[in-house]
Formats: sequence, C-alpha cells, structure tokens
Amino acid sequence: MPRLTQEQKKLNHDKIIEAAGRGFRTHGVNGIGIADLMKAAEMTHGGFYNHFDSKDDLALAVIREGFTSSLTALAGIREQHPGSARDALDHMFNQYLDPEHRDHPEFGCASAALVTDAGREGVAAQSEYQHGLEGFFTAITEMVLESDADLTAEQAREQAIALFSQMVGAMLLSRAVAQSSPGLADEVLKANNARLKQV
Repeated sequence: MPRLTQEQKKLNHDKIIEAAGRGFRTHGVNGIGIADLMKAAEMTHGGFYNHFDSKDDLALAVIREGFTSSLTALAGIREQHPGSARDALDHMFNQYLDPEHRDHPEFGCASAALVTDAGREGVAAQSEYQHGLEGFFTAITEMVLESDADLTAEQAREQAIALFSQMVGAMLLSRAVAQSSPGLADEVLKANNARLKQV
C-alpha cells in the first residue's frame, strides 16, 4: 500500500476534526464514540491513532477549530459593515439567534454547542474554550467601542462579555425546549435578539 502524502494526511486529519465537530456538537463529547466518528469521516477506526493520541486530544482540536471558524465568520460580518459597528453587532445577533442556528448545532458555533463539554472535560478543554471566548470578547469589545465612543475600554469589555453571555444563554434555553415547545423556543430567541439590539 502506498504511503500517504503529507497533503493527504492533512486532509484526513481535517476530515476527522470536521466529522468530530459535527458529532460532538450534536451528541456531546461523551455521546459518540471514536468508531462512529471515524465512520462519519469515512475512515477506519484504527486510523484514528495516526492523527490523535486520544479522544481528549480530538476534543481540544474540535473546540479550537470551532472557535476559529466562528471568529472568522464574525470577522466576515464586520467586513460587511465597514461604516457601522452597530449594524455589525445587529447582524451578529440576527445570525447567532436564528432558528436555523438553533436547529443545526452540528454546523453552529462551538460557544453554545460545546459549552457543557468544556466545563466537564477538564482544564485543557476549558483553556481552549477560554481562548475562543477571549477572541469573541475582544472582537465584540472593539465593535462596542466603535458604536459608543463615550465608553471606556473597561466598560466596553464588560458590555461585550454580557452581550455574548446573553447570546449563548438564549441559544441554550431555546435548544432546551425546541422540540417540546417550538413556540417558546422561538420566543426566547426573538426576545433576546430584540433586547440585545436595545443595548
């Protein structure tokens, strides 16, 4: 059997992270096994250990990649509104607090989909999650400062933390009742979106 090129090895590595990202966001880190993740990546179970030492290592990579992807998307939103940080903030609220985001966690932001796992998986997972959080806090702080020149940097960061925390909390609450009470789930998203835009 021919040896894999570095390019193919990288592609396989990325496929595993992508499949695990979908699986972990949907079922939680402990809700899906390596065999099923590798099957979703269309690879053999034994091939996993050519890329990761353990499932914990994979979880760290998924958290890291999840936040990187989300922060790239946020940067794209900011670029769409070069003249108005306020419009960029509203766009962010609309996109995050969207029923489509709620109903498809497998493709959504790691901030809500992996928050419980990060809390349970130990210091390393929390550190990766913290790094992602700081990325969001920094980006949102910059937008808050641009939209309100009267705020100090400290006040803007405080507001950014509160805004993002409300976004994540609203998403978690909406997902918690999405099947039992779709109307309430939608109401949670709409109410928080409306309130966030008043800040």
